[in-house]
Amino acid sequence: MAFPTTHWSQLAAATLHGDSRASAALGEFYNRYRGPVRTFFHFRDVDASELEDMVQAFFLHAMERSLLRRADRQKGSFRSWLCGAAVNFLRTHSSRREALKRGGGMVALSLDDDDTPMPATEDDQREFDRAWAVRMLELAFDRVQRDYIDEPGSFAVLREFLPGSSRQPTTAEAAAQTGWNENTLRSEVHRLRIRFRECLRAEVTLTTSAPHEVEGEIAWLREVLSAK
Repeated sequence: MAFPTTHWSQLAAATLHGDSRASAALGEFYNRYRGPVRTFFHFRDVDASELEDMVQAFFLHAMERSLLRRADRQKGSFRSWLCGAAVNFLRTHSSRREALKRGGGMVALSLDDDDTPMPATEDDQREFDRAWAVRMLELAFDRVQRDYIDEPGSFAVLREFLPGSSRQPTTAEAAAQTGWNENTLRSEVHRLRIRFRECLRAEVTLTTSAPHEVEGEIAWLREVLSAK
């Protein structure tokens, strides 16, 4: 359902090769989805001293075991699959630690541990989903920001009109800060919001497998981000 035949199939194929494609794929996979996984691991009480190492180990494990290649598009969304893979990774890590304690240094687990993602609890999925939704906004924001690389001052003001702003300024305040009149300011904000929606759609499209799924995923994002 939600594993695109272009973006994700190319990324998954790259995990099979120990070359620059694999390195680039790992970098893309890690950079795009580190945030939700890190938030989730923190939620699952991974010790702060181990958190970054655990997150890196998860992504490296996923690439080494070609988990993306084995993901089944008929069994749910990509975000749900990734959450399940994270649950499974933590379960296996915990089992290995217990085995080390019991075996005095001998790990009593098969080298071919089951990598099938485990079903997440409602609390697990809720926490992961919110972190995922926030990351989608961040990725869309990054795209928009690149449009204003030559206008950093204007963007610093306009960005406050996008989702996630702690305090949206009044039109008069923003116009004074940019040096524009209020009509120009309103026009720029309108243009920016349209562009942000386009960028958000582009990011969501990368996590879906068919065009008809995009609207549903965007509606889901709104629901998650509006929930208290």
